[in-house]
Amino acid sequence: MYYQLTEEQKRFKESVRRLADERVEPRAKEIDQKEEFAWDIFELFKKQGYLGLCIPEGYGGQTSEHIYVCMAIEEVARVCVSSSLIIQVQALGTFPIVIAGSEDQKRKYGPLLAKGERIINFGLTEPEAGSDASMMRTKAELRKDQYILNGTKHFMSNGPIVTTMVVFAMTDPSKGTRGISAFIVEKEDSKFMVGKVESKMGIRGAPTSEILFHDCPVPKENLLGEEGKGFRIAMAALDAGRPTIAAQAVGLAQGAMEKAIRYSKERIQFGKPISEFQGIQWMFADMACEIEAARALTYQTCNLIDQNDPQKTYLSACCKLFATDVAMKVTTDALQIAGGYGYMTDFPFERMMRDAKITQIYEGTNQIQKIVIARELLR
Repeated sequence: MYYQLTEEQKRFKESVRRLADERVEPRAKEIDQKEEFAWDIFELFKKQGYLGLCIPEGYGGQTSEHIYVCMAIEEVARVCVSSSLIIQVQALGTFPIVIAGSEDQKRKYGPLLAKGERIINFGLTEPEAGSDASMMRTKAELRKDQYILNGTKHFMSNGPIVTTMVVFAMTDPSKGTRGISAFIVEKEDSKFMVGKVESKMGIRGAPTSEILFHDCPVPKENLLGEEGKGFRIAMAALDAGRPTIAAQAVGLAQGAMEKAIRYSKERIQFGKPISEFQGIQWMFADMACEIEAARALTYQTCNLIDQNDPQKTYLSACCKLFATDVAMKVTTDALQIAGGYGYMTDFPFERMMRDAKITQIYEGTNQIQKIVIARELLR
């Protein structure tokens, strides 16, 4: 199903699928079991230009159409969610620079990020500031020509390997979220440190850690936008980021359904393939309808983001909420169809179900998405 994609978009989507099937899927189980970042896949994506899909061509990237980065994430997540995060985390860290960066910042960092010469992430979450950013404790104090950062960021995707971060910090704690500012922080210059490395239920090939800032210097010119505008920048970046999580969820659900269909045709019980039982067929029908609806909503959201439509915040939350719930349901049902075999690590179903859970949590829990949706409806 192509949802009125252009011929160029169809060709791109099909090319990513082929690459994922041939190069990524054979590594998926090993990446999960070894809990290691797939540097070989990273180099492959660099070569293909996937890290520049969210960066306009004028700044060294591939395209300004949001659907391309979402399609790439979707097709990779269909076979390996951990590998899809190579593209997704890079995109989320890049969005604030594309949205709020100065011309100099975009021209400096755009090519570096697109080529994979910098690995970037998005430094918002803290131990005391998860869903409530006003509880942020990381501070940035201006001293002459530089800011000094102190604090801790929590659950940082790719934290152990990151070279660059967009860090959100309080420059005026008395103003709550209006006192938050955003900074481009280079590890080489600031000497921030990696703290605790987490052991996770899923997405085990995407390392997650604390990042510690102790008197870390950041040049004044690395302030993104104006002081006090950091929260707005973060929310705008999350509007762009949530469809990438929805796309990840759609791809994961699609992959789980395809694998369950294949299994059901091969598994013989009561003298025939279990795919011939109506109960199993109805489960597939439900999966298919939910996946198609989630994909259509996600692609529509991409179009609204490209148009800077006023409803982009509303639909961004909608697609993230709906698609990730679909992914959790479909992966659970796919495992159920496989029965006892689905619970074993010899089959991919248990990994896919574990990976699905995080999509309902990161970039704003699904309960937060409901708050955003209700707020937009009641304006």
